[in-house]
Amino acid sequence: MAGAVLAAFASFAQAHQQPDASMSGPSPLADKVRAANSRFLDVKAAAAEGYAPIPCASGITGGAMGIHYVNGTYLKDDKVDIARPEAVMYEPMADGTLKLVAVEYITSKGPASLDGQLFNFNSAPNRYGLGEFYELHVWAWKGNPTGTFADMNPKVSCEHAMMPTQ
Repeated sequence: MAGAVLAAFASFAQAHQQPDASMSGPSPLADKVRAANSRFLDVKAAAAEGYAPIPCASGITGGAMGIHYVNGTYLKDDKVDIARPEAVMYEPMADGTLKLVAVEYITSKGPASLDGQLFNFNSAPNRYGLGEFYELHVWAWKGNPTGTFADMNPKVSCEHAMMPTQ
C-alpha cells in the first residue's frame, strides 16, 4: 500500500536556515510546524525517520512543491500529528543540497483540520489513483505568495532536481 501511495505521489508531481522573511503574514500554525519539525532541516534526519524521496513535483502553470520525502507508515495510520507530517518537502538547490521548505499532512479521514486550518479535499477518482483524501501543505520555511497553505509555491523550482541518494 505504501509503495502504491509513494508511486501515486510521484506522479503528483541541508543548509541550516531561517524562515523566509517574505512570508504572507504571520501564521501561528506555521510557527508551531516549524518548532515541531525543525529537525528536518537536515534531510538525513528525514531519511533516518523512515521518509523516502519521490521525484520533484512541479506545477502545470509554474512553481513547484519540491521533492517530497514521504513516510509510508504515517500515510497508513490516518493520524494528524503536527510533529509527524506524512511528507517533508525540500527544494533542490544548484549546489546539490536540499533546502527544507514545507511539510504536508495527509489523511483519508475528514473533514480534517490541524489547529483550526482545514485540509484540502481530493475526491476519487483522481489523477493519483488514490481513494479520496485530505491534505494540507504548510510552507513554514519558505514564503509562498499564494498563501502559507497553498499546494504549489511559485518561488520553488525543480530546476536542479536529481533523485537524492540520502
